[in-house]
Amino acid sequence: MASGIPSGFQLFQAGSSNLPKIIIGGLGPGDADLIPDAVLKLVRTHLTFLRTRKHPCAYVFEDLDSFDHLYESQRDEAGIHEVMVEQLVRESTDLGTIGYLVPGSPLIAERTVELLRQREEVSVEILPGVSFLDLVWERLQVDPIARNVSIVDAQAFGTEVTGLKGPLLVAQCDNRSALSGIKLSIDVEEPPKVTVLQRLGLEDEAVFEVEWENLDLGFEPDHLTSLWIPELPRSDLARLIVDLHALVRRLRSECPWDMDQTHVSLIPGLLEEANEVVEAIELAEKGEGSLEDLVEELGDLLFHIIMQSVIGEEEKTFDLADVAREVRNKMIRRHPHIFDRNSGSPMPTKEELVEQWQTIKAAERETANSKKSRAN
Repeated sequence: MASGIPSGFQLFQAGSSNLPKIIIGGLGPGDADLIPDAVLKLVRTHLTFLRTRKHPCAYVFEDLDSFDHLYESQRDEAGIHEVMVEQLVRESTDLGTIGYLVPGSPLIAERTVELLRQREEVSVEILPGVSFLDLVWERLQVDPIARNVSIVDAQAFGTEVTGLKGPLLVAQCDNRSALSGIKLSIDVEEPPKVTVLQRLGLEDEAVFEVEWENLDLGFEPDHLTSLWIPELPRSDLARLIVDLHALVRRLRSECPWDMDQTHVSLIPGLLEEANEVVEAIELAEKGEGSLEDLVEELGDLLFHIIMQSVIGEEEKTFDLADVAREVRNKMIRRHPHIFDRNSGSPMPTKEELVEQWQTIKAAERETANSKKSRAN
């Protein structure tokens, strides 16, 4: 990365009451004319880093170092962000103030910005800039507040759209795999038409409609591609989960028995339902029970899970989305051979997968214990 300190740069003085500072600016949606003047001034006055050169305006800052080598050498995107943040914190500690430039706006879908804001040993200053969203709303002639638009990440479409309805903007549709995941996430009789928005503000800008069945075939996606779904149809699964959640909330507000339950009071019933699920599985395996029985018992267990989540929601401690998010993230972490695997690399054996699972689980436990120790 950076070597040496340019003339005119002031070192952070040890013992100063001021924290080292990282000033974060955005490159805008793609047109160099939309780069804020404050960003250009930042580059002239402070040592500045680019998150990536994969942006149409990166050529304006050809002398700046970027973190692209991390994307090329590491597979874990979350780990890449951690490494970037550590590097930026070290540089700011040495120099006192540094700059950091990201694509678009620092306030929109920038994980490194979130991580930097969590670091107590540095202060973060944001230079507001133009987001690709500004161009999206102009091209679509849409007021996102008036239309109650939801914005989701294409990489997590299947989980983020659960329970959503109405118009939807899907950002970061940068590969066919993500588009296929979006197409398969909605199973409805009348799928919607989709508007594709690509490279807004650039000479090769493209805005066009595509049929749902051609979503992953009709065009070539890139890192400047978004999708506009004017009305998101809910799948049967999403609708039923939302309806069941609403039913449990109603029971908690109207039924004297349900209103009286707590996390602890539900334990006997929870254990009973779990045992009945096991029994239904074993009977079905022996040919002495039916799959309908198993479906019924799994439903009873699901009811308990939602009831526990609704109680957490009422106590403002956690909700059903937290439960789903936690298990989703855990499964992604514990299956790097699926979600973080280089194409062409061999699939681990079952024995290796068991060992990998235990290693990851132990690392998670160590991290959790470390956080508890810091909290105490």
